[in-house]
Amino acid sequence: MSHLASSASPASDQHPGAAPPAAPQPLLRVRDLRVSLPGPGGTRLHALHGLDLDLDRGDSLALIGESGSGKTLTALAIMGLLPDGAEAGGRIELDGQPLLSLDEPGWCALRGRRIAMVFQEPLTALNPLQTILAQVAEPIRLHRLAPDRDGAHARAMALLTRVGLDDRQAKAFPHQLSGGQRQRALIAMALAGDPDLLMADEPTTALDARLRVQVLDLLHELVAERGMGLLLISHDLALTARRARRLAILYGGRLMEQGDAADLLHHPRHPYTQALWAARPRLGAGRDQALHALPGAVPSLAQVGAGCPFAPRCPLARQPRCGSEPPLWNGRVACWELGS
Repeated sequence: MSHLASSASPASDQHPGAAPPAAPQPLLRVRDLRVSLPGPGGTRLHALHGLDLDLDRGDSLALIGESGSGKTLTALAIMGLLPDGAEAGGRIELDGQPLLSLDEPGWCALRGRRIAMVFQEPLTALNPLQTILAQVAEPIRLHRLAPDRDGAHARAMALLTRVGLDDRQAKAFPHQLSGGQRQRALIAMALAGDPDLLMADEPTTALDARLRVQVLDLLHELVAERGMGLLLISHDLALTARRARRLAILYGGRLMEQGDAADLLHHPRHPYTQALWAARPRLGAGRDQALHALPGAVPSLAQVGAGCPFAPRCPLARQPRCGSEPPLWNGRVACWELGS
């Protein structure tokens, strides 16, 4: 680079003693998130243990794990919808705004407007007595995003068209639609408030393989179009990893491994991630080829102790240190054997 070019660079205009510009703030920042639930005899059952997550606008992060791993509870904490008796600690921020200290009116102003969620089961999430169009228009009117009823219906119809539903389907009741159509209606309803953060809890449950790919592709397209952040929740590592840019693997309420999806798929390091990947069905496999099964079972909340929760099922758990919680080595993997 010539002296003239370097002297004209923006960095040369800064005062020598000036601090470097601050890193961009993530849309969602979760730090040391802890959630406990009421247990028998007045005890507390610890369901999330110090979870850290970041999500930027226009980016997608998938929380992957078996049932009981804490992934849905994480989303409920971000939405302020934890069950009665639950206690949350740590910090959750949306564009720097602390969320855990919000009162109910504060949460109501946020839900559906800045944070929205596509719930797992459309039939229970949709009102059976209202048409799809009326249900998508409701949050538009609630958050005053249209001047009148006609404007709300027009905006709702545009959203339904975008997710692939026509006028006839928009005027139908939930029971008159297929599972895939109901899931698309839920996505349109979540988008009605033009949220900054969209969370989708197992959005492909009960759909066939073709529809699963279509729904995830639609979510991916909407993130690119709208510049929002997408938090996916799934147990299906193979499918979700091909549609999310980053992955976070949870087990027993703790983060086991995280990283870029492509890198994590090609080079999974944590034994739990490797086991999830090995258990995927393979096209072309013979009928006599057994699926890989991970021995043991996910521990209940009462069984999770102070150490690594995966240690009882882990082929690498040979160190006494496995009885204590491992750090997240290099911000990537929580395993004493891999970090030592």
